[in-house]
Amino acid sequence: MGQILGITMPPVILALVLYYLINPLINVLENKFHVNRIISITFVFIIILALLIWGVMSLIPFVQSQVDSLIKNWPQYWNSLNNSLQDMFSDPKLHLVKKRLVETNTSVTKSFEKSMDQILPQTMNNISSAVSVLTNVIVILMTAPFILFFMLKDDKKFKESIIKFMPDRVKKSVGDMISEISQSLSSYITGQLTVAFWVAVMFFVGYLIIGQRYALILGIVAGVLNLIPYIGSTLALIPSLVIAAFIAPSMVLKVLLVFVIEQTVETRVISPIIVGNKMQMHPVTTILVLLISAGMYGLVGMIAGIPIFAILKIICARFFNWFKRNSTWYSEEELIEDREEPAEPEDTDSSKKVHK
Repeated sequence: MGQILGITMPPVILALVLYYLINPLINVLENKFHVNRIISITFVFIIILALLIWGVMSLIPFVQSQVDSLIKNWPQYWNSLNNSLQDMFSDPKLHLVKKRLVETNTSVTKSFEKSMDQILPQTMNNISSAVSVLTNVIVILMTAPFILFFMLKDDKKFKESIIKFMPDRVKKSVGDMISEISQSLSSYITGQLTVAFWVAVMFFVGYLIIGQRYALILGIVAGVLNLIPYIGSTLALIPSLVIAAFIAPSMVLKVLLVFVIEQTVETRVISPIIVGNKMQMHPVTTILVLLISAGMYGLVGMIAGIPIFAILKIICARFFNWFKRNSTWYSEEELIEDREEPAEPEDTDSSKKVHK
């Protein structure tokens, strides 16, 4: 079962994310401009393909050159940072702190070298595994567009195909629940990706202004890592600080200033406007969800934990409201307060008994 999910889920998830990004545009073309849905989908696919070709031809070589240069110079940056820290703690009063830093750095360096010694031979001896991984990636990229096409084409049929198997008295409630889940996922996915894009732009522009090296690749990394709630931008700051430390101490302060400005704009302007509190989750609940999902499924769990929890929350809330409406444990006042909530499955006879 796990192997089947491992094969089928990646292209489905990729198609689902793209579906929520593209479907609003398809709906506008169909409803407002009265363009045939299939023609709209084909037109959007052509535009996306053209953008991908442009990216491969122009943007990717530039990004690759920056990545190659960064990988080549990274050991030099890291050694320079270590030397600067050792000079900083050369004061005899900080001898113990310096000793701890040297021990930690030595331990990390040895662990890294040991890992590389183990990884490199395994990589050379497992070419077939690398080919297998590459094949899986190609299959995902080739399969996802077909799944996406039928998701967009049969947009309204998916909901109908699920509802038709439900009893008549709960069809409307199940339909409302599916719509609520879909709207929640759509808001979260589009919101997070939009915020990630603007985070990448802000870091890129900020690094260009202060003269930071590798501004483009560092901005892209910041945008991607921003998909990890709360800690993403902070993680993206680490390589930038290492590079800045190699350039000049003043550059470190400039990078920190860019980070502070970006965080202020993101948390005070961009996130409230674009995302808001669509998930309707308390910050403490969000942190607990992240800790649990990260502990169970690592990075994937941190990214997918919040939307999955939101889906489960919607299902549980609707079931609980249905239970309240069909139970004699709750007072008339509590039931009246729930009338403005989204519709839940109701047993007509038992509801009448309660309201009597």
